[in-house]
Amino acid sequence: MPESSGSTTLSPLEIFERFRANVLAGEVGLTEDLLAEDVVIELPLSPPESPRYFKDRAQYTAFTTATRAALPVRFDEFRTIAVHQSADPEVIVAEYELSGTLSTTGKSETAAFVVVLTARDGRVVQWREYQDVSALVRALGPQEG
Repeated sequence: MPESSGSTTLSPLEIFERFRANVLAGEVGLTEDLLAEDVVIELPLSPPESPRYFKDRAQYTAFTTATRAALPVRFDEFRTIAVHQSADPEVIVAEYELSGTLSTTGKSETAAFVVVLTARDGRVVQWREYQDVSALVRALGPQEG
């Protein structure tokens, strides 16, 4: 049963669009209301020092809220390259690029992402994201001079 009452159930594409709008608004992309309580978030290409697996909504939102607050990045553009509907109506694969500027240095970078999003009852139950880690390292690394 959905956790929200009286509202229209969001499709996987609508969830992705909400994620996009949240990121561009400077907020956490996957807000608590978009996630099932037992959501599984996987980030298999994250750097070794970063978490790669979250087993529930509380664990993930605690991490992302703290991380977003500490990340001095303004996201300038979110470009959806393609959204592929799978044979399973609960699953989409989205390709996107995220461009941002590091507020401490003014350095800008664009990183590519691919996410496999599975939604049920209007909430994400699984999010598996592949990131262009080298672009993220370039953006957050030392300023070239």
